[in-house]
Amino acid sequence: MDKPTQSLRGLCNISFGFFGIQIGFALQNANMSRIFQSLGSRIDDLPALWIAAPLTGLLVQPLIGHLSDRTWLGRLGRRRPYFLAGAVLAALSLVLMPYSSGLLMAALLLWMLDASLNTAMEPFRAFVGDMLPAHQHTAGYAIQTGLIGAGAVVGSLFPWLLDLVGVSNTAPVGTIPETVRISFWFGGTALLASVLWTLFTTREYTPAEMARFAAATAAAAPPTAEHLARRGLGQPLGWITGGLALAGLTWGVGLEQELYLLAGLLAGYGVLTAAAIRRVKAGHPAGALTSIVGDLTGMPPLMKRLALVQFLSWSAMFIMWINTTPVVAQYQFGAATADSPAYQTAANWVDVLFAVYNGVAALAALTVVPLLASRLGKARAHGLALLCGAAGFAGYLVVRDPRWLVACELGIGIAWAALLALPYAILAGALPQQKLGVFMGLFNVFIVIPQLLVATVMGTIMRLFFPTEPIWTFAFAAATMAAAALTAWRLEQPGSVRQQASAPATGSRPQARS
Repeated sequence: MDKPTQSLRGLCNISFGFFGIQIGFALQNANMSRIFQSLGSRIDDLPALWIAAPLTGLLVQPLIGHLSDRTWLGRLGRRRPYFLAGAVLAALSLVLMPYSSGLLMAALLLWMLDASLNTAMEPFRAFVGDMLPAHQHTAGYAIQTGLIGAGAVVGSLFPWLLDLVGVSNTAPVGTIPETVRISFWFGGTALLASVLWTLFTTREYTPAEMARFAAATAAAAPPTAEHLARRGLGQPLGWITGGLALAGLTWGVGLEQELYLLAGLLAGYGVLTAAAIRRVKAGHPAGALTSIVGDLTGMPPLMKRLALVQFLSWSAMFIMWINTTPVVAQYQFGAATADSPAYQTAANWVDVLFAVYNGVAALAALTVVPLLASRLGKARAHGLALLCGAAGFAGYLVVRDPRWLVACELGIGIAWAALLALPYAILAGALPQQKLGVFMGLFNVFIVIPQLLVATVMGTIMRLFFPTEPIWTFAFAAATMAAAALTAWRLEQPGSVRQQASAPATGSRPQARS
């Protein structure tokens, strides 16, 4: 029994909440460095302040995925309770952020905002897989990417538009410009409204219906404890030892203190894995810890290969989000500190640049990416799109006229469209329906881990080798995105990919529902 085919309206309703969620992410990505610097942060302190975002995603996404797989609240459904809870808390965080009186308050609100956005966002990836038949996965994730891009355009452009109509765009050191304040208040309202739209226009399939759909698929859920029962404690002890060694090196050599967090995460993962193995071998029933660790060690082979692509490509994107504002301010506008009008003008231009790449992504997700996927197959199309992104990052090294940075954002936009759509379209049909939420959450861990590495390691690299030249962060971004492109190109055998890409997408299907 296959799932009913959705109409275009149904496809849009399923993902419309992501439109508002992405407005929140866009405001965060384009303005948090600006807020931190306006409140007195130095450029080389930005990665440490940004640690809250990826660390929260690392903790929240697998847990929310695991819980949403096991949730059923009647008419409210399986994934939608998490949409609603995350949206309410994220909207509150956006409203409160402009009232930040210091760096600590802003960092804590960023932590709350990112936890809430991840709570609302993660189930949306599984929601598409829940609601759509396999032949609509690419279309569903393309529509979702289009809405993500549209939301990001709105969120990125809003401060710039407010400046155009005369809202104050400057503020004394220690305060946040009025354009940013109003934009965050607007973002909170739009986020909550769009998520409510999805809640009121969709109805999730019941557990009995999902069981019938799952029985018709080839992907079976692996036993949670199977992989852990065969493991010894050698690997967990290796993680613990590695974490302790990194902490000792950081203390002994005098490296940046952010590396203590990375060391703690390595050791912590080892401790949790050892605990999960001991619980399984002692015969205890599987809980959240055992399930998540077991599913992580037992990922399907395709998911493991895609994880490396995600790791590399998202490293590049996070480098861009942290460093674009200080890079553009210093190299295109000649403003190295946040207390000058030129810096605030540069920050608004960064909002425009972010709107460009997101707008390109929204269009490319519905045009260029599906065309490439149909001609080359999903894996090779993904590799080619990521190569366009590498070229865009490399352009920042040579362009000095801020208007020409728009050309760089075209390539980044194509890469962003593929990054948000194709990995999930490749995975959705290969994952077991019973664990779609937790596997999507675990897959997003490989988005979060590179962000943590960038936030902890990049600051150390820059201080040691390029203390006053943030432009070189874009060289790292270009190199890692190019490596992701080459890895994606080799994901699958060309013959099988072309066969999958050329399979009919239409035909006799069950009646649509929305």
